[in-house]
Amino acid sequence: MSISSLQYKKVAIIGFGVEGLSSAKFFVKHKAYVTVFDKKEEKDFDEEAIKALRKLGVKFVFGENCLDNPEKFDLVLRSPGIRRDAKELKGLEAKGASITSQTKIFFDLCPGKIIGITGTKGKGTTSTLIYQMLLKQRLEVYLGGNIGKPPLDFLDTLNDQSWTVLELSSFQLQDMTSSPHIAIMLMTTSEHLDYHKDVYEYIDAKRNILRFQKKDDLAIINRDYPVSHESDIYTNAKLFQVSRERECRNGCFVQNDSIWVEREGEKQKIIDTKDIRLLGKHNLENVCAAVMAASIVGVSKANIAKTVKAFKGLEHRLQFVGEIDKARYYDDSFSTIPETTIVAIEAFNKPKVLILGGSGKNSDFTQLINFINKAQDIRGIIGIGLEWKNIKSKIKNKKLRIVEGCKDMKEIVRAASSLAKPGDVVLLSPACASFDMFKNYKDRGEQFKKEVNQLISNS
Repeated sequence: MSISSLQYKKVAIIGFGVEGLSSAKFFVKHKAYVTVFDKKEEKDFDEEAIKALRKLGVKFVFGENCLDNPEKFDLVLRSPGIRRDAKELKGLEAKGASITSQTKIFFDLCPGKIIGITGTKGKGTTSTLIYQMLLKQRLEVYLGGNIGKPPLDFLDTLNDQSWTVLELSSFQLQDMTSSPHIAIMLMTTSEHLDYHKDVYEYIDAKRNILRFQKKDDLAIINRDYPVSHESDIYTNAKLFQVSRERECRNGCFVQNDSIWVEREGEKQKIIDTKDIRLLGKHNLENVCAAVMAASIVGVSKANIAKTVKAFKGLEHRLQFVGEIDKARYYDDSFSTIPETTIVAIEAFNKPKVLILGGSGKNSDFTQLINFINKAQDIRGIIGIGLEWKNIKSKIKNKKLRIVEGCKDMKEIVRAASSLAKPGDVVLLSPACASFDMFKNYKDRGEQFKKEVNQLISNS
């Protein structure tokens, strides 16, 4: 496929989210005939964006039945939230359409090299660190995927010297038939079981980041988790490992409170862990993955270390919000699975008030509940959302003070402040999705920060 081959193609875009809007702009720019389908109503979208695209010739079909009787298309782009085996896509495919995605199109057309990052958690932090390290080296680099811009937004500006750092979800990887030049597989456990048929499908999708690599490609794998560690058999690339638990002969690891890189028998210290501002032991794994990737690309040790020292982390990932009556409040709204909530709790050695619960993702809470039952430093829990009843039924720790029934974030934060004592940590790390009470994890985190700051201003 070439960009010129897109001219006069009939293209259907399924889903008008951020990626759908980006795809529509890209294809109409390259003289394709574009129709956008979305099951939501037109009033749910930006009126000006629709008006501008209609002026360029883009057609729109909205509503629950928008795909009941579609015409024939050459190309159909699915949004990441739509499964590849959805019956609507099968119907379009039966009429002769090729089913693809923005990610697949980008891989087909990108003239430069791609660094792809996937994993259950840590993708955004690792992707941003790599991007900033390459920028520090003054390389031409772009950040896209689930973080940064949709990659078709900058495809036309790339050349064969460009680097693109892509954060890739299981949704985007599920039907991929190519892999990045540098593929990074972080900690991988289980997630999105409300979307995937089972954990095996989820893991299989993740492994597509490795599956189509060639011998001159490079793979970086976290060896501290069985799923990621055992994924090395799926790649033909040269292999590097990262670990915070053990030394890696060809990789990056934590040893003696420092980050080290070992390549071709030479071992080099990069930075002391005390100089890393990111909270949580898990973030040392993410730092190792970013350091390894930047080292491979050719970023200097000095530029790698400067970037890591300056990096404060991303929003809603163990982000310090403020202090009230000597209790510190942290926003970890991005923790939507039990495993990352355990990691968040372990990041602090002080008594904690935990805000826990939300909407379901078919997660297994057994490990988290066992952890809470044994914990000596959790003072109390503010239980919220639809999943709280399920979680609460298995909590046996009688020392915990539990507050439930809060209707909104204002009540949640005030309840947490009533439990917290000087020196405590109040931690929003829900282990669940947010859609029962909030628009998304960002909205949940923003509301938390707003209410905390309101209490600070009133105190």
